[in-house]
Amino acid sequence: MKKQLVLTLLASIISLPVMADVTVNGKTIPNARIDMLVKERVPAGQTAPAELRSAITDDLVNREIIAQEAARKGLDKNPDILQQIELARQSVLVRAYLGDYVKAHPVTDAAIQAEYDRVKAQAGNKEYHARHILVGSEAEAKAIIDKLNKGEKFETLAKANSKDPGSKNNGGDLGWFTPAAMVKPFADAVAGLKKGETTKAPVQTQFGWHVIRLDDVRPTKFPALDEVKARIKQGLEQQEVQQAVAELRKSAKVEGL
Repeated sequence: MKKQLVLTLLASIISLPVMADVTVNGKTIPNARIDMLVKERVPAGQTAPAELRSAITDDLVNREIIAQEAARKGLDKNPDILQQIELARQSVLVRAYLGDYVKAHPVTDAAIQAEYDRVKAQAGNKEYHARHILVGSEAEAKAIIDKLNKGEKFETLAKANSKDPGSKNNGGDLGWFTPAAMVKPFADAVAGLKKGETTKAPVQTQFGWHVIRLDDVRPTKFPALDEVKARIKQGLEQQEVQQAVAELRKSAKVEGL
């Protein structure tokens, strides 16, 4: 019985169809190329539908026919096209090297946790909801503060005077933010205000002069580690790759720059 089962299995294996290489005008399209493209489009562990392999093969045949015709017309000797071909070759090698580097230097869970803790600490434990009016000079800012002290509405003055296109039409509303999201002079000024209070003096940043009103404060809503783990891992991988490329650049002999 066991011998019969083995013979049956061998017969079934031998009877499996062997994929023949496709040729176009005598030029072979390797099965390995088709297999690679199928693998890219089918999740690991799943069987590729026959229709997918057929569609990929048909596309490769069309590409080969067009490429052969382009070569017949001499386009493969065109200097600009040769440069594009070389850039495409480099791009494939660059992706392969970077993928191999990331695989050989995996980001650890400890590194992800440390980065999460760092960003969380930087964000602080409070979020602020504020409005501002951005102008070009200290004198303009002081004039706006005078108008506010006389009872004019902050939102109206923001719409009429602010140079910040992202907030002026909303009455200077900046929404909710953490101090880390703002430049330091602005963040420090907001942190020094009480709810409903407006800065008594203009605040200068590299963007200009600000008049700021704090509308509300709440505890920081920081996402759980599991929610941002993938994003943090990707960021750390990018940092490692940039460092690796910088080291390669240091050891390379580059002339003519």
